[in-house]
Amino acid sequence: MPPPTPGGLRRRDLLRSGAALTAGVGLTGALSACGSGSSAAPIESGTVPLALWTHDDGYIDFFTEAIPLAEENSDFTYDVTITKSDASDLVTKLIAQAVAGTGTPDVAGLEIGAFARMLRGEIAPELLVDLTPDVEPFQDDLIPARLTPFSKDGALYAVDSDTPVTVLYHRADEFERLGIDPEFGTWEDFAEVGRKLAETEELSLGAIAVNDPGGTVQCFHIHLLQRGGDLFDADGNPTLQTPEAEDTLAFLVDGVQSGFLATVADMYGPSIQSGLKAGTILAVNMPSWYSTYGIQPNVPDQSGRWRVAALPVFEGGGHRTGVGGGTGFGALRDKPATDAARNLVVSAYLDPDQQVKRYQDMGYLPTLRSVYDDPRLLSIEDEYFGGQKLFEIFRDVIDDVPEVHQSADISIMNTVLSGQVLRAFKGDVSPAQALADATDDFRGQAKG
Repeated sequence: MPPPTPGGLRRRDLLRSGAALTAGVGLTGALSACGSGSSAAPIESGTVPLALWTHDDGYIDFFTEAIPLAEENSDFTYDVTITKSDASDLVTKLIAQAVAGTGTPDVAGLEIGAFARMLRGEIAPELLVDLTPDVEPFQDDLIPARLTPFSKDGALYAVDSDTPVTVLYHRADEFERLGIDPEFGTWEDFAEVGRKLAETEELSLGAIAVNDPGGTVQCFHIHLLQRGGDLFDADGNPTLQTPEAEDTLAFLVDGVQSGFLATVADMYGPSIQSGLKAGTILAVNMPSWYSTYGIQPNVPDQSGRWRVAALPVFEGGGHRTGVGGGTGFGALRDKPATDAARNLVVSAYLDPDQQVKRYQDMGYLPTLRSVYDDPRLLSIEDEYFGGQKLFEIFRDVIDDVPEVHQSADISIMNTVLSGQVLRAFKGDVSPAQALADATDDFRGQAKG
């Protein structure tokens, strides 16, 4: 059931969310937009018009094809209208429409970074259904780490699309030519091999984004998560001044300064494409979806030469993998189609066959642990990766996935931390000082 109506959206929360609020828009408007302002009765059966917003074409096809299952699980007949927009714009528009009191969707796909804005104040509980009771039947099977990023105060506001574990993509042909074993053991072993390779062959075993603040922080974050740290604690406080964070940044600084990690503008565009095409970047540590959005689009002609391996581990401890990215789908509360919306989300996302289909169609890893034993997935041989059965690698590390904690001020963190990371790369400050300065900068700016 929807949570009780709280005291109301605080105007300050909305303003700080970055929503394009116009002067004079009052709190009453914001409250009415939460759905309770609608005078229409809840739709309990029959044809239900339903608006779904997403930032990804893949989700359009996925939800469209899931409608028969949602209808089978309910008394609804769905008439779905899907709107696509940029991930960040989607959240801005969602909050702005809520303030305006009209035009909100019934289902919204919220990219993990954009969802962080919903964590400010009471925005998430005001706008979104607490899906905790909906996922309760699956609680023993859901991977707990993927509930954390979309939760607040014990309530779950979106169901994740993916368990985006990080892995080591590498050029098998070049590794064989150079006599490199992709089973490095530890990141420290990886660094030793990489330093020699950079010195003797001018080749790199990884890449770091340096002209994209969010990308720079993500490169740091995925390593930090594997090392056992995080950017924030469960209350959204910065956690950069830890041994884990200092070890992680020291490792990356060593990589950049010695050359075993190449610096690229971002992890998707011409800069890294050039390194991959030229064969000067022989490996990257990125999430499972990077095969679809990074490797294959940039170097389709290298099909058959790439492989995937589990990551090395840090000598100091941590996990066998990190994570990066994710998109949660949530239902807007107190609207006529709210019950139909939550049924669509649960039917499309928590049915085991749908989880298999989502990986087959979109490359997103299941969020139900049992699905990792599904023979349909385990038997898939990926032609691009030389016929490798990638799912065996994903299953091997899935039980050691780290949690990710979020903050409504992630945009501030991206700005201040990326700058300090770059200062450390240049040798202007030590890793410890860079992290201390980033923490001070974050606290100073997040006060506003």
